[in-house]
Amino acid sequence: MSKFKTVIWPTVILFGDSITQFSFQVNGWGADIADKLARKCDVVNRGLSGYNSRWAKIVLPRLISSQSSAENNNIAAVTVFFGANDCALEDKNPQQHVPLHEYSENLKEITGLLAAAGVSADRVIFITPPPIYEPAWEKECILKGCPLNRHNSVVGQYAQACVQAAAQCSTDVLDLWTLMQKDGQDYSVYLSDGLHLSEKGNQFVAQHLWRLLQSRVADLPFILPYWGDVDAKSPESSLLCDQ
Repeated sequence: MSKFKTVIWPTVILFGDSITQFSFQVNGWGADIADKLARKCDVVNRGLSGYNSRWAKIVLPRLISSQSSAENNNIAAVTVFFGANDCALEDKNPQQHVPLHEYSENLKEITGLLAAAGVSADRVIFITPPPIYEPAWEKECILKGCPLNRHNSVVGQYAQACVQAAAQCSTDVLDLWTLMQKDGQDYSVYLSDGLHLSEKGNQFVAQHLWRLLQSRVADLPFILPYWGDVDAKSPESSLLCDQ
């Protein structure tokens, strides 16, 4: 039987669609967060490209089991970042579209599923979909042989529903749709194709999300001793301690 304590790393789980899945790419917002938390916390990418909130609530119990509540207590935070696919126009993209009211209810259900697994609402952060830059996204749609299938005004309705759901669930929320358009700024610079994030957009998300994450991870200790503090003559005494 092992005489030393296994090192258990806290986790931050990023749960969302393609904007989350792509967040570990070079200069991605998820990679930035993971870099900030190195030696303190594992950042786990659970982004599922193309998914909407309806599918998300179905698969969530497969990703975070309620049978592992003790393990889930080690989850420092979970980001829930859906809506960019839910808001697709029903007549143009019925497969991904989720009605506004159902989207709101799905977010609440996701919070409930997390709570049932031992992840309390104060550890959950909702992220609204970013704005859509229609001229660029329309070009992408035409290349795929379909008409423009999202409108920024509709995205705004889903963003507002996300903010309201967060208030009802007592979770934090990062309202990208509003922040990226604040003071009439040119938000197209935050988007690579009108829908997904550009390098500048990734920086924007990382910067604003970190402000919300900091309070949840500030007290996490540096895992395993700094190399300069290891006793060179008896490294076991430093490396097999409970730190």
